[in-house]
Amino acid sequence: MTEIKNLKPECVWRNFHALTQVPRPSGHRDKIQQFLLDFAAKAGVEAFKDEAGNIVMRKPATPGMENRKGVIMQAHMDMVPQKSKDSAHNFETDPIETWIDGEWVKAKGTTLGADNGMGVAAILAVMEDKTLVHGPVEGLITADEETGMFGANDLPEGELHGDILLNLDSESWGHFCIGSAGGVDVTATLEYKEVPADSSDAAVRVVLKGLKGGHSGLEIHLGRANANKLMVRLVRDAVAELDARLATWHGGNMRNAIPFECETVLTLPKENVDELKAMAEEYRELFNSEFAGIENDIQLFVEDVDTPATEVPEDIQDNLIDAIYGCHNGVMRMIPSFPTVVETSSNLAIIEIGGGKAGIKILARGSRESYKEYIVTTLQSTFNMAGMRVETSGDYCGWDPNTQSEILHLITTEYKELFGEEAHVVVDHAGLECSIILGKYPHLDVVSFGPTIRSPHTTGERCLISTIEPFWTLLTKTLENIPVK
Repeated sequence: MTEIKNLKPECVWRNFHALTQVPRPSGHRDKIQQFLLDFAAKAGVEAFKDEAGNIVMRKPATPGMENRKGVIMQAHMDMVPQKSKDSAHNFETDPIETWIDGEWVKAKGTTLGADNGMGVAAILAVMEDKTLVHGPVEGLITADEETGMFGANDLPEGELHGDILLNLDSESWGHFCIGSAGGVDVTATLEYKEVPADSSDAAVRVVLKGLKGGHSGLEIHLGRANANKLMVRLVRDAVAELDARLATWHGGNMRNAIPFECETVLTLPKENVDELKAMAEEYRELFNSEFAGIENDIQLFVEDVDTPATEVPEDIQDNLIDAIYGCHNGVMRMIPSFPTVVETSSNLAIIEIGGGKAGIKILARGSRESYKEYIVTTLQSTFNMAGMRVETSGDYCGWDPNTQSEILHLITTEYKELFGEEAHVVVDHAGLECSIILGKYPHLDVVSFGPTIRSPHTTGERCLISTIEPFWTLLTKTLENIPVK
């Protein structure tokens, strides 16, 4: 059986395989940081960890290339830790198990980490290769991109020396990104005093699963179902028609992933349990009908459980359900000048209710600041009406396109010469660290590109094998032809 480290080009796949052996979920930096520093020492290149937890590597120009513009290759070290319900994987200790499925590399029951491990692997391949021709190069491998772009936000000014930034975090080969959306985390919280559940009531766990989920920027326009938004429809009807009460709610686990699973525990009169099960079956059929052609097999079922000791007070419950029902989710607006690209969206990512606390997390995105502010205010208004405290954090601005970019012209010209087809110049709705880095280094000329990766942030994440070799060829050819300073 072929291992991924034996795929071509060997230099990239070998380094990616090495990354899969190092636990690196967001928020757990130590092992991956030490791995990168040890790698640099072995490769004989300068490297250090900065005060933000980023790793910076520097490699001098090859002889005769000292007068070329400096290039910063940038990727992020962390990965989204999603796993299937039946997986025993521990992201803090276990390596990722990869396998080859035809044209794709996938992981067994977890995210693959090609987002953004492939970008990191390419940087490492450049750093260790003594045969490449290039000007001065730097590798910037940022920390905790997936949970709030903390490494980029805290990047010290004056640390980087380059003139060009090649971001290696795009996920459609042949597409060259010159702009991206900004984003902001919206968190609504509420503390309440639980009330005793009626001991004569029955209790059930309502489980909704089987959704595709996906990246809340790259795939928000695909119309995939949001587990929290589906669940609230059933819960609201159960409360209104069957005297149900909400005890707990757990839906979603990553701020930048469309939630693909959700569970609630409800109490209700024993004589209404069968009606609730029938209602759930009707909703299961309805959801599969509504999302036919988008979702494959939405599962919704009810399990009997022991009656909990406490539940959410009725008035608090009703306000929370109304707020979840009314919360904007999905695309709000497309870019008028790029009508196929999402301008503004929100993702109702995480809901945790129980134990006297309610917490709701949403990632709002927008490439136009005024509309990003508008959607944030929309969300704030919704949850304020439910009596919740609403806070924002991790705000980052969008990246404005520069169609006159010198590096864009060079790399798209190289692409056509190498592969005989026109490059696609795009603006993405996903948040890229380019906008934040540009805020600290406004002189940089920036473009983002990468191999084809699909369904990042989900257990279906996969990397198209055939795109790695041309990606590596274009990267090294571009480094070879960087203009003089």
